[in-house]
Amino acid sequence: MSEPAAALLHPRAVRLDAVAADRDDAVRQCGWLLAEVGAVTSAYTDSMLERERSISTYLGEGVAIPHGTASGKNAVRRDALAVLRFPDEVDWDGHPVTLAIAIAARGDGHMAILAELAQILLDPDRARGLREATTADEIIRLLQPAEDPEPEKEPEEEGSAL
Repeated sequence: MSEPAAALLHPRAVRLDAVAADRDDAVRQCGWLLAEVGAVTSAYTDSMLERERSISTYLGEGVAIPHGTASGKNAVRRDALAVLRFPDEVDWDGHPVTLAIAIAARGDGHMAILAELAQILLDPDRARGLREATTADEIIRLLQPAEDPEPEKEPEEEGSAL
C-alpha cells in the first residue's frame, strides 16, 4: 500500500456519534459508509458480515476493524476506510467497542492497512485521540503516519582525514 491510511479516509466516511443496536448493525453501517463514498458496492456489507460470523474483527482496547472476506474483494472499487465512533458502546462478541475502523481493500491491500492501523493503535496517545476526536479532520490527522525523527549525525572526529 503506497497511500497512508489517512489518505483512504474520506471525511464523509466518518461518523462520530454513531448508534448501533449490535455488532451486525454496526457492520452494516460501516458497509453503508464505504458504499456512500463509492469505495464498494452494496454486496461488500454481506462479505463483512460473513467475516464476523467466521472470526471476530475485535482488535482490543474498544476497537474493531471490520473488513470483508476474500470472496468479497470483487465488490471493492477502491481501497478505503470508514470510521464510526459509538459514544454508547456496542457489544462486539462480548467486548465493548467504541470505535470501528472499517477496511475495504482490493487484493492483499488489507494486510498493509491492518499493519498500519495496528501501529497507530499501539500508540496510547493516538489511540485515545481517535476515541476522543470531535471532528473528521482530527480522525484523519491521527491516522497520518507518525513522522520519523531526523537521524542523528555522528560527530566528526578531530584530526581525521579523508
